[in-house]
Amino acid sequence: MGTGALMGACAIAGGALFNVSAVSQTPRAPAKAPSSTAEAVRLVTQGKQVFRFDDFGDNAFWSGALQLDKAIEGSAHGGVGAGISPKTALSLGLKVDSDALPKPVLSALKAGKVDLNSPATTLALIKLDAVVGVKGHFSKSGAMSSIGLTCAVCHSTVNNSVAPGVGQRLDGRPNRDLNVGAIVSAAPNLKPVTDLLGVDAATVKKVLAAWGPGKFDAELFLDGKGFRPDGKSAATLIPPAYGLAGVNLHTYTGWGSIPYWNAFVAVLEMHGQGNFTDARLDDATKFPVAAKNKMGHTRVKGDQVRSKLPALQAYQLSLKAPKPANGTFNATAAKRGKAVFDGKGRCSSCHMPPTFSEPGQNMHTPAEICTDDFQSSRSPDGEYRTTPLGGLGTRTKGGYYHDGRYQSLGQVVQHYNSCMNLNLSASERSDVVEYLKSL
Repeated sequence: MGTGALMGACAIAGGALFNVSAVSQTPRAPAKAPSSTAEAVRLVTQGKQVFRFDDFGDNAFWSGALQLDKAIEGSAHGGVGAGISPKTALSLGLKVDSDALPKPVLSALKAGKVDLNSPATTLALIKLDAVVGVKGHFSKSGAMSSIGLTCAVCHSTVNNSVAPGVGQRLDGRPNRDLNVGAIVSAAPNLKPVTDLLGVDAATVKKVLAAWGPGKFDAELFLDGKGFRPDGKSAATLIPPAYGLAGVNLHTYTGWGSIPYWNAFVAVLEMHGQGNFTDARLDDATKFPVAAKNKMGHTRVKGDQVRSKLPALQAYQLSLKAPKPANGTFNATAAKRGKAVFDGKGRCSSCHMPPTFSEPGQNMHTPAEICTDDFQSSRSPDGEYRTTPLGGLGTRTKGGYYHDGRYQSLGQVVQHYNSCMNLNLSASERSDVVEYLKSL
């Protein structure tokens, strides 16, 4: 397109040079600049495509290094082992986008006429871009040459309108069914991971198995810590990617803004082809793995990440927190709970509406919130972020807090009731829970 535009410009210029006359020309009005609204729409539209379908070249890692594509194909299709059927993929928490399926396929699926036990069906679904967050690359002959992963694999799910795990996309919602550890463990070649961490395959698989559905450990490749001091997994819950407009820092322990974290994940976690800079990762005491491998100064030829960060940020900021369905909370109790939340409970002193986080610096020390410092100590600043509460009532799987340590909102409210010496009665705590479910 750029070459064509240049040639067109040269042709126009040439014509002007060979048709010089004394006749004055009426000057053309300058080209109208695109409106800010049009530019915003363009960025969000582009970002949606990036979020859903761009693997940033990480297929070089997931296929070229780990050979995950071979495990998916199975020996019958040029890979290894039995292959991954749709039934197995769904059991691992992967989702299928029903809008990507042709009508005959969708009808056959609803009628139970699609073979969900065949890896060939999985390959067909990947080719249709129907497996949420999995990007297939295919040769001219139609054979799958590699697969990559996109943002949507962790931060999207479906509404189950067709079947469990099959439906329309719900971008921004954390996939709390996704068993990332089990998926990585299925890769035929874990040597790139064992070499990076300096441990054997058995140790890596033990760490990955401990994650369970809906969890991921973004710091594992930085500090090599697979477990907390109490022996439980060091993984944290996959966070939502919605409701972040107006919120300063965007992960449980800060780190940085949306474009920072998108670059961090795309390059250091998804292993996409991109440049990344963060001198904080040079700290060999806190981040021994990252420092040894110079991750804070990652450089590649042919960056496939950086140019997409503006659009990706725009799309994520457009994702509003979902509202809970009618009947999922007691509206009368929620109204009373709001009064406690804003008053005696002092909750809104940090969780300020409408973002339900704090404007400006939204970080707190572990002591301020009466919790341990294990996860915060794995971050550069050693603090925890005030988590935005929008959509809280829609993400009930996996528990609450950064690592899911509390199984109910009632336990979370009681934690702060005790920590802050609030002296809330049982009924007041119950009302606050209903209010939280209504957000």
